[in-house]
Amino acid sequence: MSPPSLLRFRDIHGYWRAFRMTGSGPPLLLIHGIGDDSGTWEKVIPRLAEHHTVIAPDLLGHGDSAKPRADYAIAAYACGMRDLLGVLEIDRVSVVGHSLGGGIAMQFAYQFPERCERLLLVAPGGIGREVHPLLRAAAAPGAELGLSLATSVPARTAVRLAAPALRLTGGLFLGADFDYILRRYRGLRTRKARQAFLRSLRAGVDVRGQVITMLDRCYLAEGMPILIIWGREDRVIPVGHAEVAHAAMPGSRLEIFGRCGHFPHHDDPDRFVTTVERFLETTEPALHDPARWRRLLRAGRDAARGRPENPAPHVSSGA
Repeated sequence: MSPPSLLRFRDIHGYWRAFRMTGSGPPLLLIHGIGDDSGTWEKVIPRLAEHHTVIAPDLLGHGDSAKPRADYAIAAYACGMRDLLGVLEIDRVSVVGHSLGGGIAMQFAYQFPERCERLLLVAPGGIGREVHPLLRAAAAPGAELGLSLATSVPARTAVRLAAPALRLTGGLFLGADFDYILRRYRGLRTRKARQAFLRSLRAGVDVRGQVITMLDRCYLAEGMPILIIWGREDRVIPVGHAEVAHAAMPGSRLEIFGRCGHFPHHDDPDRFVTTVERFLETTEPALHDPARWRRLLRAGRDAARGRPENPAPHVSSGA
C-alpha cells in the first residue's frame, strides 16, 4: 500500500477515500487498475504535475481506501470518481485510465460527458473478451477458498522461494510484469482486500474472459480527444485489442510501446510522460453538446459507422 504520508483522505458517503493530489494547472485524473493503487503512477506523477493538477485516487476496495461490502461495478466506480472530483471542487478533467481504470475512464466519459475533456486509455479493459488466464480463474465460482489459500503465509513463502525459477520460465506467462504483479498479489493477504478484489473482478470478468464491452457505445465518443497506449509485450490484455479500440473510437490516436508489458508507465515512464504531454498540448478539450449527443443516440451505432471516417487518425509504434 502507499505510504500514508503521501496520501490525503476524504470521507465520501461514509467511506474513507485515499488519493494523491499535487501540481497545478488543468486537472488530470489518473485511475489505476485492479488490485493496484495510486502508487502505480509514482514514476510519472512528478513530471505530469509540472503542468497539471494531478489527482490519483486509490479506488474503493484498493490501496488505503475503505474496503466495504459494496458495489464494485464499473458504473459505481465512475460515480465514485465524479463524487471525489465534486468534493475537491473540480468540474472537468482529462482522464487517464489503466486496465480496469481504462474501463472506468470510458464509463466516466459515457455517464458524465459534460465533465470529461479527454480520454487517455492505457491497456484498458472492456475492449475484447481475452484476458490473462489467472484472472479468469480468480473469477470462477469457489475461487474465494483458492485465493485465501494462495495468499496464506505458507503459500506466500513458497511463491517467494519459487520466484527466481518462475521468472526464468516466463513468470506464469506474465513476462516483464511478473515482479510487479507478484507484489500486488502480496497485497491480498487480508480478507477484506481479497473480497474487494473478487467483487471488482467479477463485475467485469468470468471464466470465459471479459464480460463488459464499451465497443457498443464508442461511437458516442466522436469529437472526444482520445489517446490509446499499449505495450507490445502485454500478457494481461493482448495488444491486439489496441487496434480494435482504435478502429472503434473515431479520430483516436494510438501509440504502441515496444519492449513494454501491461504497465507502459512503469516500463518506459519518460516516453509515457512525453506522449501524454504531447497529446494534451495538441488537442482541445471536448465540450459536451447535449443536442449532438441526442442526435448520435438516435442515429445509433450503425449509422455512426456509416459516416465518412475522420481524417487520418494518428498511429505510432515504438521499437
